[in-house]
Amino acid sequence: MSTINWFPGHMAKAIRQMEENIHLVDIVFELVDARIPASSRNPEVARIAQNKPHLVILTKKDLADPQQTTAWLNYYRQQHQPAIAIDSRANVTPKQITKIALDILADKLAAEQAKGLKERPMRAMTVGVPNVGKSTLLNHLVQRKAAQVGDTPGVTKGQQWLRSSKHLELLDTPGILWPKFKDQITAQKLALTGAIKEKLYAKDDVALYALSFFRQYHPQALQERYHLGQEDLTLSDVDLLLKITAKVGMRDDYERASERLILDARRKKLGGFTLDRAPVAGEPIE
Repeated sequence: MSTINWFPGHMAKAIRQMEENIHLVDIVFELVDARIPASSRNPEVARIAQNKPHLVILTKKDLADPQQTTAWLNYYRQQHQPAIAIDSRANVTPKQITKIALDILADKLAAEQAKGLKERPMRAMTVGVPNVGKSTLLNHLVQRKAAQVGDTPGVTKGQQWLRSSKHLELLDTPGILWPKFKDQITAQKLALTGAIKEKLYAKDDVALYALSFFRQYHPQALQERYHLGQEDLTLSDVDLLLKITAKVGMRDDYERASERLILDARRKKLGGFTLDRAPVAGEPIE
């Protein structure tokens, strides 16, 4: 398996900018992919945010396993961490996020008013890994195309202030990864869900990881999508990839078949899925 390297210079610059601007905001909106709630949480955010309140926003819930999303929200609740799962394009999303943020900052805002300070909007910094859906959410929050949107990582290049409503101002930041992942499985999860640029990873490695996951948790989805028999699922991951390559008419071009499998997963052709399984009490996060 090839090693995925992922930390270009612009990400180091973005982290420095976040460090410089964190004092300007009241709250941090930490966007994570609902399919990988743990693997897409950047450890740099906790360091940079210091003691700032923050809200975990699980994006792309429409692509995730709904039962796992509910389990993750329960986990965050047990950890006393405010969290919400959203479809960034839903009309109720701006009001939901604003209300939760107002609740989190209620004591601080009340204290300011008690001192006779002029009422002001909350200021939030939005952070997240590349391609987590941050620009889509921001555009919906401000109800205009203020942030660039793309289906590949690295679209947002700089930081900008956006006005959502009289209650909320947002500091947009580029999607950032961190200098070193704890293991290559984390990198595979980020690659499969689209947070890492394609040129940085081997598609067949990511496809083999996907096969291993779907074989364990969603075998019927594999069978239905690729017209596989029950006996096919007893093959090794490599042999199963070759079988699928033939099934989709690509002969022995497993590179193209790997790309097809990755895109099928991202586009929900294999159904909603969550790679990070919600923790059970007393057990580590998978």
